[in-house]
Amino acid sequence: MTQPIDAPANDTLSLPEAASRLLGLRAVLFDLDGVITPTAEIHMHAWAKLFSAELAARGITEPYTDADYFQYIDGKPRYDGVRAMLASRGIVLPEGSPSDAPELETVCGLGNRKNSVFTAVLEEDGIAPYPGSVAFLDAVERAGLQVAVVSSSKNAEVVLRAAGLRDRFGVVMDGVVAAHEGIAGKPAPDTYVEAGRLLGCSPAECVVVEDAHSGVQAGRSGDFGLVLGVDRGIGHQALIDAGADVVVDDLEELVAPLIEASPAPQTPTAPHDSSEDQA
Repeated sequence: MTQPIDAPANDTLSLPEAASRLLGLRAVLFDLDGVITPTAEIHMHAWAKLFSAELAARGITEPYTDADYFQYIDGKPRYDGVRAMLASRGIVLPEGSPSDAPELETVCGLGNRKNSVFTAVLEEDGIAPYPGSVAFLDAVERAGLQVAVVSSSKNAEVVLRAAGLRDRFGVVMDGVVAAHEGIAGKPAPDTYVEAGRLLGCSPAECVVVEDAHSGVQAGRSGDFGLVLGVDRGIGHQALIDAGADVVVDDLEELVAPLIEASPAPQTPTAPHDSSEDQA
């Protein structure tokens, strides 16, 4: 039987269904890069510059591509991404330590080299958040939901300040906090679980908003109340296969459904004038 055109594929939710479920929860946990800010583009540029040079220097003919970014790096803590990408080309380097200079040929050294490129571009050009994401943030806050940022990046604080959004989030669970507290990064659900806990919410009471395969996996394996995928290039089906309940190209798509699903404000009843009864 042919599926109706407007029916969600693979049992994903329609936008009205997703909005209704979201309003029944208590908190929205946002990934940062690629969800709130287009920093993924800067990250992708920095990773491409790093690994194109690294592979060429080692005489490896299989070039670094955007597909490598999405498969091995996107959404993971920085050094995990370095390790996974190197392994894909059969390269093994000493682990090193987070204090390694960017020039060192270690996992940490390469990660720090990439970060130097990223921070230089960010400081020079700044960053503007996605307008649709800000509109969605406004809508969920108006609906009374709490919000937090959950990012693998150790640059989340810098990015949020550059985007003018730091004061919108009381909880920022990023790579710095996770490393300090010994919390496993994505695709493990632990950082999302901890952010929810800091807001006083269980996973079942939280929405995870993600654009990365590993982040969606974290939301699904953590049994969160809703896993919302944002397709910034990985593809709708890849996010659905990873466990997203619904996928949008831009979070603005959910603003109108949220407004429509929100309970109408109660009109105050005019006080009864008892004098009318005393004629």
